[in-house]
Amino acid sequence: MINPIEGLGLFAPQTDKVSDDNTVSKAVGTAVGAAATAVAGPGFSEILGTMAADAVNSVKGGETASFAGIQGKANTREVVDAVLQAEQALKTATAFRDKIVSAYLDITKMQI
Repeated sequence: MINPIEGLGLFAPQTDKVSDDNTVSKAVGTAVGAAATAVAGPGFSEILGTMAADAVNSVKGGETASFAGIQGKANTREVVDAVLQAEQALKTATAFRDKIVSAYLDITKMQI
């Protein structure tokens, strides 16, 4: 179920009476602080590390399934599924790497 917006802590509770500017600025500061804490999560390097580990595990799984297929311990469908999944992970990792390199080159070309 989707949490209501009020549950995020982004909005100060509404009151019927008029408040002074100091109260409003405190409420805005509280909302900004809550938004900053709500954004905190895994960093970019953690996400890249997880993606790389998943890709490596997928390729290892494809190799393991291939060896099991050669030994007769796995059927053809299992081997093909594992190899196709490994191939897809490798293509995704390669495309992602190419985008990162391209973005890095674009940044280095910017004038300061």
